[in-house]
Amino acid sequence: MAITPKLQQELWKVASDLADVAVRECLPFFRSEDLRASSKTAEGFDPVTMADREAEKAMRAVLALRRPDDAILGEEFGTQGGTTDLTWVLDPIDGTRAFICGAPTWGILIGVDAGEGPILGLIDQPHIGERFIGGFGRAEVRRNGNARDIRTRPCTSLADATLFTTYPEVGSMTERTGFEAVRDRVKLTRYSLDCYAYALIAMGQADLVIEAGLQAYDIQGPQAVIEAAGGIVTNWTGGSAHEGGQIVAAGDPRVHAAALDLLAPYAD
Repeated sequence: MAITPKLQQELWKVASDLADVAVRECLPFFRSEDLRASSKTAEGFDPVTMADREAEKAMRAVLALRRPDDAILGEEFGTQGGTTDLTWVLDPIDGTRAFICGAPTWGILIGVDAGEGPILGLIDQPHIGERFIGGFGRAEVRRNGNARDIRTRPCTSLADATLFTTYPEVGSMTERTGFEAVRDRVKLTRYSLDCYAYALIAMGQADLVIEAGLQAYDIQGPQAVIEAAGGIVTNWTGGSAHEGGQIVAAGDPRVHAAALDLLAPYAD
């Protein structure tokens, strides 16, 4: 499929409209006394809420009207086939644990995958009122009705870098060891920002995110935003990131390369 300027504009608008309906569904639940969470798994705690489900339903309803021939991959309701080369990749609430704790680091994630990775992505944090959207060579943040372009910042070495990950244990013991090899070289490490950490890279406030065990819907929206802002997102061996797994995102290719050198022995 040729991604013409007209189609680019349409996809940008549809992504924004999807985020709008998701915000309307999930934000009233945030910090609500009526919020209830259940676990998707019998072992451990993998939470899901009514807000997750209702937000994804609302986005799918918009796509049924606006882009009915495109495929959909969503965290809550799985895959729906399409007849075009485009797949909408939806995570209605990335960071449900933060959501149920009242922490404003969760976000709505939307990606548009053209087959070999996302060409457009969106990260929305409704409580703060920030929306990051990127694709087709441009990235911006919107807040209070205003939009401004964003770019990643230069960072030449790990010694100057700020690093984020969601969980200190990262993944397996091997993956944790790989993360710690990088952690021990950087200037500052912070935890538990979920998808908002990727937004900070895109707007030039942070340098690295390292994670493992991600799904496609966890990374495609952030990946497109960061890449449009001038950054780079790969797996731990430098390969494609759009299907998830072990992820390293960076604002500067030089610090990304330095991180890969340390992570490579621990990569799948």
